[in-house]
Amino acid sequence: MINDILNEADGKMTKSVESTREEFAAIRAGRAQPSMFNKILVDYYGTPTPLQQLASFTAPEARTILVQPYDIGAMANVEKAIRDSDLGVNPSNDGKVLRCVFPELTEDRRKEYIKVARAKAEDGRVAVRNLRRTAKQGLEKLEKDGEVGKDDVTGAEKRLDAMTKAHTDAIDEMLKNKEAELIEV
Repeated sequence: MINDILNEADGKMTKSVESTREEFAAIRAGRAQPSMFNKILVDYYGTPTPLQQLASFTAPEARTILVQPYDIGAMANVEKAIRDSDLGVNPSNDGKVLRCVFPELTEDRRKEYIKVARAKAEDGRVAVRNLRRTAKQGLEKLEKDGEVGKDDVTGAEKRLDAMTKAHTDAIDEMLKNKEAELIEV
């Protein structure tokens, strides 16, 4: 019973950390990366479809991404989705590929991205702490129902706290790396 609660909490906390990692990947640092396009949805024949499923990406230069749609008929919709996204690029269309050239990051923009990264890290930490609270409530319910003893619950809570600390430390480490990446010119 206790192990089930702890294992479920650990799995969900790991997913929260991975979700935070994906959010960080979408934040642009100095180098353009295809992962920046992960959140973009394209209206593909009336269905919102992730851009990753509709096109291939190549990065010939540090600040340039070439987007080549598999279906040339979707080119206009892909171009519109990229233009309307929060990436801040205006793709140029040569009929076969879309060339997205990212402008150089200014100091103010870097500071904005650091604030965004900190907010996303805090969201991740809050998610982990909420999962901890839920697991702790489950442990307390087991004790209240008389299914396990107080010593077992106390030991499980210590394991839960260690697990929570490990996951929040992982998020903090990712934040530290992202901030260093953003500050670097």
